[in-house]
Amino acid sequence: MTGWILRLVLIWLVVRALVKLVRGILDGVRGAVSPPPAVPLVRDPVCGTFVVPAKSLSAGTGSQIRFFCSENCRRIFQAKLAR
Repeated sequence: MTGWILRLVLIWLVVRALVKLVRGILDGVRGAVSPPPAVPLVRDPVCGTFVVPAKSLSAGTGSQIRFFCSENCRRIFQAKLAR
């Protein structure tokens, strides 16, 4: 009784593997996998962490704007400028 169940499971695994193989080949031929768009990063001047400008904290104006990963880094930078 368990023999036919094992055969059925084995057949299912082989068919599934073949389907995945064929899909992978077709995706590669069509170039379906495209890389995500690049996001420009800026470096935090205090700790050196790279951050996305749109999601980071900032200080300054115009060309003197600096981007920070955290409020703590921004505070340290502003304290150094105040000296």
